[in-house]
Amino acid sequence: MMRLTLLFLILLSAWESLSQTAVICGKVTSGGKVLGSANIALLHTRLGAAADSTGFFCVREIPHGSYTVRASAVGFKPVQKTILLNENEELNLNFELLSMDDILDEVVVTGTMKEVSRLESPAAVEVYTPAFFKKNPTPSVFDALQQVNGVRPQLNCNICNTGDIHINGLEGPYTMVLIDGMPIVSGLSTVYGLSGVPNALVERIEIVKGPASSLYGSEAVGGLINIITKKPSQAPRLHADVFATSWREYNADFGFKFNAGKKASVLTGINYYKYGSREDKNKDNFTDVTLQDRISLFQKWNISRKNNRLFSFAGRYFYEDRWGGEMKWSKKYRGGEEVYGESIYTKRWEFLGSYQLPLAEKLLFSFSYNDHDQNSVYGNTPYLAKQRIAFSQLTWDKRIGKHDLLGGLAFRYTW
Repeated sequence: MMRLTLLFLILLSAWESLSQTAVICGKVTSGGKVLGSANIALLHTRLGAAADSTGFFCVREIPHGSYTVRASAVGFKPVQKTILLNENEELNLNFELLSMDDILDEVVVTGTMKEVSRLESPAAVEVYTPAFFKKNPTPSVFDALQQVNGVRPQLNCNICNTGDIHINGLEGPYTMVLIDGMPIVSGLSTVYGLSGVPNALVERIEIVKGPASSLYGSEAVGGLINIITKKPSQAPRLHADVFATSWREYNADFGFKFNAGKKASVLTGINYYKYGSREDKNKDNFTDVTLQDRISLFQKWNISRKNNRLFSFAGRYFYEDRWGGEMKWSKKYRGGEEVYGESIYTKRWEFLGSYQLPLAEKLLFSFSYNDHDQNSVYGNTPYLAKQRIAFSQLTWDKRIGKHDLLGGLAFRYTW
């Protein structure tokens, strides 16, 4: 009798636990049409299902709890939804997937100096989101761009690690770098403009491969790289990203936002990179990799104005100490003949912004200023350099019937 009672309790318990599971059913569509090739998966579990020819799916016997449900199909952008399932719940969950072809309708700004759909841009604009670069983490945007076809970061000095970006085989000074559409007008922009930009602040990177001189001047013969930072309203309140490698590289990105009064929102980012391991694998008594110590501070202000007129400005400070040379080199040998070493100290300030004039016509004033101070020695040969560049541009965007007219004036001062 006891055995029968025990068996009955076990069966009752099993039936009760089975009845406490939940069910998810729904339909997968794209553009209003059913999508019969979709897969449904509950992430971090083995539960899932495939949609039938009518786009319908059901996932059964799901324990109650919180889940992330992912719908995916070849040629479509995956969609994820977070849900909370109760006991015995039957949840109706539908998915609408976006075709990869429809992604061409995303808004880009680099090809025309204003927001247009990617299909309507006269210049081919490639868009890369942070997810693209997270697949292969790098300490800077400069290093990350080696993953992009046709864009090649090149080291011009193996000992001191000076490099630039080549697009379509043209030298670095022929590639223009912009931050939020505001140009860093400098022949050194691809060397220092892409280093130290905190990855935590990057919304996307737009790249134009090929001449864009009619819009951006002679520095854009090779192409454009436009780093678009996050809007303060869409950025996380606090963000941190830290990683290290087996070569003892250390990189840290920190970002945060706050409101300065009722009309100003502020986005701040800090990047720190350190590599201090002396390596000589080929036994030539020279460092294999340049030692670096770099910090970059970035801050952007967005000011709310009447009629949603644009007013945004940003500033960045960049400091770097890097050296390469004989293994026993130290700073006491800097500039001397006893032990060879190449040592570079760099200080760089940048200030840039955009202001829409309070007029009926759409007139946008953009400006930038950078101050570069470099103290370097190559053995016993000093190289002391200072560069100051101011740039301003006024553009007029006029709609005439079905046509757009874009005109402008630019001013540049170089010292």
